[in-house]
Amino acid sequence: MKIPNWYELILLAAAAYRLWRLLALDDIFDRPRRWFLRLGDTWEKDGDPVPDSYRAGWAEFLLCPWCLGAWLSLGWWIGFQAWPHAAVVVAVPFAISALVGAAAQALPSD
Repeated sequence: MKIPNWYELILLAAAAYRLWRLLALDDIFDRPRRWFLRLGDTWEKDGDPVPDSYRAGWAEFLLCPWCLGAWLSLGWWIGFQAWPHAAVVVAVPFAISALVGAAAQALPSD
């Protein structure tokens, strides 16, 4: 079993965070997320009636960084164990994206 060094660990952790945020919160996946959770086209904002087919358990799992995040982290770990170099190479764009998002939130918007 290979243990990542500090640099690889930071890259893998940032990539797991970014992938969780992409799947759970980012607008680009609103449509597939709505389809998966069976929200349909009727539910648009808070206060609208939630469809009977809504998958509340899956929504809680998807939005929880401790739940989905743990499984995504496990996926990155397995990928790192199987192909260490490839996992780190694939993690780099996700990690950079996570850092850009964090910097955008931390810096004041002028």
